[in-house]
Order: sequence, then C-alpha cells, then structure tokens
Amino acid sequence: MTSAYLYAAVRTPFGRFGGALAEVRPDDLAATALRGVLATAPSLDPAAIGDVVWGCANQAGEDNRNVGRMAVLLAGLPVSVPATTVNRLCGSSLDAAIIGSRTIESGDADVVVAGGVESMTRAPWVLPKPSRAFPAGNVTAVSTTLGWRLINENMPTEWTISLGECNELLGEKFSISRERQDEFAARSHNLAAQAWDDGFYQDLVVPVGDLSRDEGIRPGSSAAKLAGLKPSFRAGGTITAGNASPLNDGASAILLGSEAAAERIGTAPIARIAGRGVSAIEPQLFGYAPVEAAERALTRAGITWDDVTAVELNEAFAVQSLACVDAWNIDPEMVNAKGGAIAIGHPLGASGGRILGTLAARLKESGGRWGVAAICIGVGQALAVVLENVG
Repeated sequence: MTSAYLYAAVRTPFGRFGGALAEVRPDDLAATALRGVLATAPSLDPAAIGDVVWGCANQAGEDNRNVGRMAVLLAGLPVSVPATTVNRLCGSSLDAAIIGSRTIESGDADVVVAGGVESMTRAPWVLPKPSRAFPAGNVTAVSTTLGWRLINENMPTEWTISLGECNELLGEKFSISRERQDEFAARSHNLAAQAWDDGFYQDLVVPVGDLSRDEGIRPGSSAAKLAGLKPSFRAGGTITAGNASPLNDGASAILLGSEAAAERIGTAPIARIAGRGVSAIEPQLFGYAPVEAAERALTRAGITWDDVTAVELNEAFAVQSLACVDAWNIDPEMVNAKGGAIAIGHPLGASGGRILGTLAARLKESGGRWGVAAICIGVGQALAVVLENVG
C-alpha cells in the first residue's frame, strides 16, 4: 500500500452566527473552499481528481442531497469528478480526510479532495412529518442548528442532555474550575489574534465576499473579563458563552494525494497521514473521547506523546479541552498555539479540516516532525489523525 500525503489545505474565514456569512448558502461556501484549495495547485488537471469526500453535520436544509457533489458542480469542476458527503457530526471533515487517505492508500485514487462545510446560521427549523394527513393537534418546529432533535423516546435520558450540560458533568468529574476554563479561553483568543497579525493564516484562508478574517476573535481577552459572564447551562455552573465555542458558518478543504501524485499536482507534499484513530464513549462524556482516539492514532503511527511537538485539539468547550490535555499529560503550550475554536469558531462540518490544515502549517513553520489533530464528536465519539512533517 502507498502512503497518503497532504499537499494543501485552505478554509474560508469562519463567520459568526447571523454575521457576515449569513447570506451565503452552505453549498456556495463549500464551492469557495474547493476552488481555493485547487488554486494552490494550478498545474493539476481537475479531471484527475479521483473523488471528493465532503463532511457536513446538518444536511437538513440547503446542504441536503450530497452537498459535496453540489460543491463540485458549483465550483466549475468537470462533471466527471465524483463526490460523496459523510456525516460524523463535529468530526465530519476529519472523517472525510481519513476516508480520502484510505482511498489513496488502497490505490483506488491518486488525488482526492476532502473537506467540509456548515452554515449554522442557515440551518432550518424542521417539523415532524405526520403519519396521516391533516393532524388535528399542534406541532412544534425544531431548530437543526445544534444538538439533539426529534429524539427517540427509547434513548436513555442521560444520553440526550444538552451539550453544555454534558460538559458541566465533565467539569465536575475532573474538578476543572471556572478559572482554568476562562484562562484557556482567553489564551485561545489572544493566540488566534496574534497568529492573524503575524500572517500565519494568510495562505490558509480564502476570503468570502468582504470577509477575509475570522469574525469572532476578541483580541485582548482576559480571564478577568470572562469571569463576568453568567453561566449558560445551569445556575452556579462553570460554562459560559466565553469559554465555549460559538455557532459559526464556514468551510474547509484539503488536497490529498499519493507520493507519485506530486508530479501531477505540481507541488511537493507537506505532511504524511501517519496514523488514524476513532473511539467512542458514553454520549454524555463525548468531550473526553479524544483521549482514546489520539492514543490509538499514535499507536498506529508507531510513536508516543514524547515524539509530538504540535497538537490541534478542537475546542468545543474549554472544559473538555483541558480534560483531554490533562489526561494526555502533555505540555499545554504545544496545544492550539495559533488559537482554537473558542476564538476562531466551530462550524461543525468544517472544523476537522481546519485543525488538520492548521496542524500541517504549524509543523511546516516549526520544523517539528510529528503532530496530532483530534476532535470530540457529539453522541460520544472522537477522531484523531497523526501527521508526519515531510516539508
């Protein structure tokens, strides 16, 4: 089997809920990211793309009916380029990259584009469809933006509590204080702002209209400022709007290929997909699931945490990020050194591609050899990928 390599990664800026990207359809966002990543390889004939694997968590509105294929068509690629859409909730685009890397390793394709999209602003309300026409009773419209909807009554209630309450439980389980969470969140904002000012994201982000920079970053954040926010999920709780990821819109894309595809792509690869891991846990403890996923990915890469110099962990909540970093017993300074989802944003289906692209860029910048990208997933799952720097 051949190895799979990451050649390029781009994303759109991540917009706030109801913000600058609110009028942009998710399939158009996806097409923008797709065109952006292919622009990094102008000598590549798009007809040579063996498959496009796209992630999306919602798929209830304009992102329905295989948004990956819609993006291919809207981006102007040849109609012969196939595409599929996968859904592993928050991990959808990282799952897409994993599937794409396996496709290359198996020899089924030399070049694959992976990515993902989410417009949480444009996620629709849905109504349950009646089994018979013209029901006499009332029905309730349910938001598809985030979390459980139309819950099966056979599901245990402890599995279907809100994502915020899940993480309040996690904070209690591991005794993670509000102060630590606020400090972590402030760090995320300040590192993201600094990374933008330093030009780190310049080649990783393609503008959408007038938006060229992530919309939710708050430079100058501090734990003292965040301490004034009220708990969002329970009285006396520790999770606030300031130490959890917001609702966002955005897309990401990654160009993958075999080593032999370098001539066709026209550039040298940046990183090798060296290990992959997936894990599952009780749904209410989903934030802790990356712990095992990362361990499995490291084992498959044949390395340990002692070899790792960079980690990109999606910051769904500060509390779950801290729980994972504590469990790994690693230097927290190598985690999300360019900011994380609390600041940058978390458009569900796009976040996995963002962290993988950022990780590759960090390894290229630092010269470090090994890095880990990991993401927690609602309903008790997680994914992780180990990259080896070959740039």
